[in-house]
Amino acid sequence: MTPILESKLPQVGTTIFTVMSALATEHQAVNLGQGFPDFGCDPALVQHVSDAMLEGLNQYPSMLGVPELRQAIANKVQALYGAHYDPASEITVTAGATQAILNAVLAVVRSGDEVMVLEPCYDSYIPNIELAGGVVVRIPLDEGTFKVNFDRIASAIGPKTRALIINSPHNPSGTIWSREDLLKLQELLAPTNIFLISDEVYEHMVYAPQVHHSVASFKGLAERAFIISSFGKTYHVTGWKVAYCLAPPPLTSEFRKVHQFNVFTVNTPVQHGLARYMSDASHANQLSAFYQRKRDLFRTGLQNTHFKLLPCEGTYFQCVRKDDLKVSEKSLSESKFCEWLTAEVGVAAIPLSAFYAQGDDHGIVRFCFAKKDETLQLALERLAKL
Repeated sequence: MTPILESKLPQVGTTIFTVMSALATEHQAVNLGQGFPDFGCDPALVQHVSDAMLEGLNQYPSMLGVPELRQAIANKVQALYGAHYDPASEITVTAGATQAILNAVLAVVRSGDEVMVLEPCYDSYIPNIELAGGVVVRIPLDEGTFKVNFDRIASAIGPKTRALIINSPHNPSGTIWSREDLLKLQELLAPTNIFLISDEVYEHMVYAPQVHHSVASFKGLAERAFIISSFGKTYHVTGWKVAYCLAPPPLTSEFRKVHQFNVFTVNTPVQHGLARYMSDASHANQLSAFYQRKRDLFRTGLQNTHFKLLPCEGTYFQCVRKDDLKVSEKSLSESKFCEWLTAEVGVAAIPLSAFYAQGDDHGIVRFCFAKKDETLQLALERLAKL
């Protein structure tokens, strides 16, 4: 007889991403739901990885990450943000950004600790906190603008507050934190012992005239922060699952204790390939222009629909309101609308309610425009029927 298992995550079931992708396949819909490209990466990057394999670089690397890759990361952060991180004691290569976020949470959160999340948020944050025995404190971003309400954060801080998770550029809304926002946060956290987990995986997708402001550039934040970014997002290789975490030595030490007994280390030839590819900074630095063109193409096409476009300052996600659609469509919940859109119009999207723990419904859906131009054009032709 199988023992009865009491779930640690009783609220977690099949994700909306899995559901919508299956529905898209069933109806042969254009899948603008899940956030990954439908085009390949630079063949030069693949060649670098292949070369590393042929050179015999196929055994366990350092637990911390290949030294050449950690040095390349340090060089990048110094060049972009003027921040020095020591490759030996402050940079760790991880098996994707999701693992890095979990590592950071497990490193600092103890049973009963409170962790603040700003909703809507990436769907791994809350389960990570719950797995660590922490208590989730949900703070809504301002409705309509998704801007940070610092009064709400200040009111939520209490004696049990252990950490705050932030995300800029922000998934799902496509908004970014300004320099003034981060200065306010620095001032707010200064008298506290609160740790900061900064998810910056879309750092290279910020659209003119905006720029990305990393927590690494703010001394008062960096000294309490785990900063996470992703090669998968930057180089169109989400399936490779390689990312990294920047943190001061005391934080990195605890982070690596979790990392050692979680995944221990990360794919060796891929790390070497990435290190070699990073020698040309333009691969990352040109990414914003690459995606800004796709964003503009997609937004221009959406103007032929009755969707109301929300601002997109960064990421490769475009959120829209369905307020001006026909009454029958407008009245559907976000989830039901996305199902209808997939089955009847032939385009899959993700309801914003999926990014709220309680499924808050604001009549907004999210499209991913990290697709070939012909994919976007086909989707736009179908959406124009609305």
